[in-house]
Amino acid sequence: MNRGTERAIRAHAVRDYPRECCGLVIKVGRMTKYIPCTNIASNDADFRLAKEDYVAAADMGEILAVVHSHPDRPPLPSPADLDACEEGGVPWHIVHVSKDDAGLVAAGEIHTFAPSGYEAPLLGLPFVHGVHDCYALIRRWYKQERGIVLPDFERRDGWWDDGVQNLYLDNYAKAGFEVVPDGVADLQVGDVILMQIRSKHHPNHAGVYIDGGWQWMIHHEYGQLSCKVVYGGHWLQVTRAVLRYRSEKT
Repeated sequence: MNRGTERAIRAHAVRDYPRECCGLVIKVGRMTKYIPCTNIASNDADFRLAKEDYVAAADMGEILAVVHSHPDRPPLPSPADLDACEEGGVPWHIVHVSKDDAGLVAAGEIHTFAPSGYEAPLLGLPFVHGVHDCYALIRRWYKQERGIVLPDFERRDGWWDDGVQNLYLDNYAKAGFEVVPDGVADLQVGDVILMQIRSKHHPNHAGVYIDGGWQWMIHHEYGQLSCKVVYGGHWLQVTRAVLRYRSEKT
């Protein structure tokens, strides 16, 4: 990365502080260029690059790297950063930015990392919508335990309250699942349990049934760490459907 690109990245990080900035490094002909993008995340502590910005940058040239800032914390990748880097298949740059005692905002170290085969653990991950959420946990379980790569789906934070998008019911067939007619009476390891939690309209949460003996379910609830719980009680009450991957049907 040349000095001009580094200067542009640092300037963007300072400009967007205390919110995380995000952008893309592209190659146009023989030139490398930094393209500032819009962070559409719902809070200042995360970033989500607008799809339209990514498409526009890709139309301009070859995507070389993804960039974002870490305001007031070290520029080391979180598990969500590592996971998203693997998904994207290009290196990432994280720039540190902070405010000193005099109130001056400055950007410093840029940490670079690349896809390396990282796989996030199933349990103990902080919630990051769209990266480490309930559907992302289902995708990780199927990849790690069954070698099945499920499709990802664009989803905005709070989709379950708009009365329009119905992430799970609109897409489960596209992902290779079908409804289990007998529901919880016929649970098998790998079944996806759809639940409705604090949602007025649709099932908005899901977990994977992983053990028939103790009735374990893994799930990643909003704002919580991904975890394993006994499936029953409250979870049974909020269950709306059970889905099974077609190749797992017996």
